[in-house]
Amino acid sequence: MKNIIKLTALSISILLAGCSKSETKTEESEKLTVPVVQLSRQPTTLQRDYVTTLEAVKNVEIRARVSGFLEKIYVDEGQSVHQGQLLFSLNAAEYRVGLDKARAALRSAEAGAKTAEVEVGRVKLLVDKKIVSPSELELAKAKLDVARAQIEEAQSAQSTAALRLAHANIRAPFDGVINRIPFKIGSLIEEGALLTEVSDIHEVFAYFDVSEKEYLTFLKKHRDLFGKDGKAVEMMLADETPYPYKGRIETMESVFEEESGTIAFRARFPNPQKLLKHGSSGKVRLPNIVSDALLVPQKAVFEVQDKNYVYVVDASNRVKSRSFVPQARVGLNYIVRSGLQPGERVVYEGIQNIHDGDQIIPQAFSTDSLRNDLAKQ
Repeated sequence: MKNIIKLTALSISILLAGCSKSETKTEESEKLTVPVVQLSRQPTTLQRDYVTTLEAVKNVEIRARVSGFLEKIYVDEGQSVHQGQLLFSLNAAEYRVGLDKARAALRSAEAGAKTAEVEVGRVKLLVDKKIVSPSELELAKAKLDVARAQIEEAQSAQSTAALRLAHANIRAPFDGVINRIPFKIGSLIEEGALLTEVSDIHEVFAYFDVSEKEYLTFLKKHRDLFGKDGKAVEMMLADETPYPYKGRIETMESVFEEESGTIAFRARFPNPQKLLKHGSSGKVRLPNIVSDALLVPQKAVFEVQDKNYVYVVDASNRVKSRSFVPQARVGLNYIVRSGLQPGERVVYEGIQNIHDGDQIIPQAFSTDSLRNDLAKQ
């Protein structure tokens, strides 16, 4: 009987032990294996984008300097032109008549001057013979001076008439690209009317505003960005693609805007393909090196009510959500301002499958693996 009781007790003990091992295996199998990264400080280059307005190195309005009917348009919108090329012509018949009248007036003035000159010679002889008084000679000389002044006046009128005739033909002031042409052939053009614009876009200026704090930071830490020999800077186009050519920051304004508290910088970018246009936009990207940034991957972050959280893994491999305050976003990482410390471990991937208090099996994710993973993205 005792042997039967002992056997039964042994069987129960074995059964309980088997159940305990089975439960332990079940618990182990229920734990998730998730990648975990250890936070550390490292040098990082921040990329700050500044919205910029692009302007041609030369951009002038082509306005009519005389009035008249638009007789001919020699170019089209968007066409490249060279300096001195004929763009428009106005009906110039009126100005040709004016020039002919001015020439005739000049010839008349010259004839009058010759007559006055002959008169001076005649009076001089009479004065020498004491036939007339010296005052008559003075009067004749005065008339000669008037005649010569009339010649100068007529010459000026002729030059003005010739200039107005020349202004009936409108030419390109420099090499560039024609912008919109609002008038059509036959339109009555008033003096001063805007005919088009010509833009020299082989290079463009990029103007962007920075705050006073950023301005001081650049001057203290990044003076090598300024000047013709400064470091090259990048630009992002409006479609968020990088512009293939780099530029340089040439100068800045001397006064801060009172309302915005910003100052304008000017960068110059080459434009050999004429991709950039006058008046278009982009973003100038400037580097700012942070020597000891604490980075957390964006993949590890989730948001709850406009706050950023990560799952921190403790010594017993249990996860706990914790909020942190980011300072800036760098690529696919956040720079931590507060809330996290170097050396702490956070869940890198699979945050949607875990909850507060879960115990996990951490899979260490090395820095190299992290970089490779971010590079693939």
